[in-house]
Amino acid sequence: MTVQIIQKDGIPEWAVLPFDYFQQLLADSEMLQDIRDYDEAKRAIAQGEEPIPAEVTYAILDGENPVRVWRQHRRLAQQQLADAAGISTPYLSQIESGKRTGSPEVLSAIAAALNLTLDDIVS
Repeated sequence: MTVQIIQKDGIPEWAVLPFDYFQQLLADSEMLQDIRDYDEAKRAIAQGEEPIPAEVTYAILDGENPVRVWRQHRRLAQQQLADAAGISTPYLSQIESGKRTGSPEVLSAIAAALNLTLDDIVS
């Protein structure tokens, strides 16, 4: 393979290389980034970060209520979550259905009961 080096004031500034080689370099760099991302994800999980299942992510992105999605993911009944958050089951039901928004204190209590942050459940 031949690479043409173009200099400016005696310093290499450009490299002209065959297109096939360029495409291979691009594919290799993308693979390297995938490997680095994978290693970082493994490190984060080893340090206790919870992986978020695709079903949870897609359900929330599709407009489902995050509290309901996370409650169901955690396999909690409404009564269990309401008790853990210190609110009534009807109040939780209204939050999940969108009829009520919930105060910051209540949403914080729900997030804590689900072992999440407030950002995880507030759209």
